[in-house]
Amino acid sequence: MSKYKVVAKQRKDNSIKKSIFSKPKAFWEKHGHTIISFIRNVIPMLLIPIINYYLLDLYIHNPFEDTKLKIQFLNIWLFELLMLLFLFLFGSLRASLRLQTLFFMLAGLANYYVLEFRSAPIMPWDIFSIGTAASVADNFEYTIEKNTVFVLLGFIAVFAATWIPNFSFKKTLHCFKYRWHVRGVGLLIVLLLLGSFTNMMHKDSTISKYGLYDKLFTPTVMSKRDGVALAFLMELEFMSIDKPEGYDADEVKTKLASYGTSETETGSNTDEVKPNIIVIMNEAFSDLSILGDFGTNEDYMPYIRSLMSGAENTVSGYLNVSVLGGNTANTEFEFLTGNTMAFLPQGSVTYQQYVKDELYSIPAHLKSLGYETYALHPYNSTGWNRNTVYPMLGIDTSYFKKHMKDPDIIRKYVSDSACYDAIINLYKNKEEGTPMFMFNVTMQNHSSYTESFDNFSPLITLNDTSSKALSNYLSLIKLSDNAIQDLLNFFSQEDEETIIIFFGDHQPTNSVVSPIYKLNGKSTSTLTQEEEYLRYKVPYFIWANYDIEEATNVETSVNYLGMDVLELAELPLYDYAEFLQEQQELFPIVTSIRATDAEGNNHEVKDVMEELNTYHSFQYYQLFDE
Repeated sequence: MSKYKVVAKQRKDNSIKKSIFSKPKAFWEKHGHTIISFIRNVIPMLLIPIINYYLLDLYIHNPFEDTKLKIQFLNIWLFELLMLLFLFLFGSLRASLRLQTLFFMLAGLANYYVLEFRSAPIMPWDIFSIGTAASVADNFEYTIEKNTVFVLLGFIAVFAATWIPNFSFKKTLHCFKYRWHVRGVGLLIVLLLLGSFTNMMHKDSTISKYGLYDKLFTPTVMSKRDGVALAFLMELEFMSIDKPEGYDADEVKTKLASYGTSETETGSNTDEVKPNIIVIMNEAFSDLSILGDFGTNEDYMPYIRSLMSGAENTVSGYLNVSVLGGNTANTEFEFLTGNTMAFLPQGSVTYQQYVKDELYSIPAHLKSLGYETYALHPYNSTGWNRNTVYPMLGIDTSYFKKHMKDPDIIRKYVSDSACYDAIINLYKNKEEGTPMFMFNVTMQNHSSYTESFDNFSPLITLNDTSSKALSNYLSLIKLSDNAIQDLLNFFSQEDEETIIIFFGDHQPTNSVVSPIYKLNGKSTSTLTQEEEYLRYKVPYFIWANYDIEEATNVETSVNYLGMDVLELAELPLYDYAEFLQEQQELFPIVTSIRATDAEGNNHEVKDVMEELNTYHSFQYYQLFDE
């Protein structure tokens, strides 16, 4: 550079310095508007996404207490990226911040109610359940807590702040001659950053580095420790199902076929009289006394308790399930097919996501043995796609609420007694000598439990708490106890051999059990792992009106229960059922929550995938390759 150019540059620099430091008034008059405009845009651009993150989490927990600081920063980075995504998409900071604020205000409120109703937050695959959720949405009481009101007011205040005059980044983007090109490039960069960030959240190294909580079987804890939005992002990894380690469809097919070769030697001869098999999966039925001590004015399940204490021709115990507070269809799926949610994403719904074609199952097998196969669910036929899935599972005839004439209603739902009356009528009208298989999913005990009705008066009162939800729930359980006694009394007088299987699909939501924990000095947010396991236990019994070998305190999981019934009925086992018989010896309990080995040791399923690889491979083959 020549000395003349150097001198010229120095003069120019000195001029700038002089204009700033010696003539601040003139500089401010010339540039002040630009600086103020920049501040008006940049400060809210950085600050509002941060506020939105904290408000979203405050719907369900205190992020300042539950979420580590470095994980909070990860959430903030995610919210800033989402803000930039909307900014480059719409070219307006005002529109970007309004959209983000409105979205998380509504999404957070929806998540608040979903958590209240089923004790689990919204998950990515819940999009497949929107139809079923809508069908029962008007059955809940939408109360709101004071804390939630403050969160909503916070969101409204943030939304109102976006109406401040001269608050728009759009003008800044307009200064670019080719602003659409700039926005397009910016949008692409942000999408790449979001993709990279999401991929980073799915890596074990990231989970370890930041101390992220990644146990899908406790999604509520995951949302609190990792943040609602970040937990949702981490769960996206499980939208697709990976093949088992070393999976080869042809090899699996051959290996599965090696089972079932002794069919004619297993159980009774197929020409002998076969018992009727009636399965009652009772909505939300459970015995909450396993969670802690509480007192009531009377026993809420005396008859079932007597069956579980060693009744004649009865097998009973506790059943381990994979769901809590909702997603009933997954318990159905495990019982009917012998498959397990352990190999599928926690919170996914198999009937809606994975069952797309015929799937060999217990009803299909019984049908091949000459059974008439029925299903009865006293609610909407489209719930969880049952009207399309049941035929794929070998169920010939399905009855829903629309098929029931003036059934007895308790609260808003068809009573258990009405269901059992319908079963008895079907039994009376079936072809004599032809065995029936009936799969009944009841509805009487469905949440919510806080509303009042003219056709329902709580029979069970509590000694040490005034919880309306718990009182109503236990009173419904008492009605279920009465109804199943009537059903068994009827079949005990019948000549046709009949087996009745009874179990709950899941325990009720946290709002019901929280008073029990409080009485015992606990809370749903401070449970040990063993206490978490108890939330996935429900009573079950298998009763027969003829001689079978009795047993009590038999603990198992839903995926094995159907195969146990086939054995008790002395019916031939099909290939997969024979394998399950073998698998049960090694791992007597397999659910999405845990796998328990023969020695009684509990494991996270991911830690014993090698031992469960054959099971995993058989299930994958049947769901996705057969």
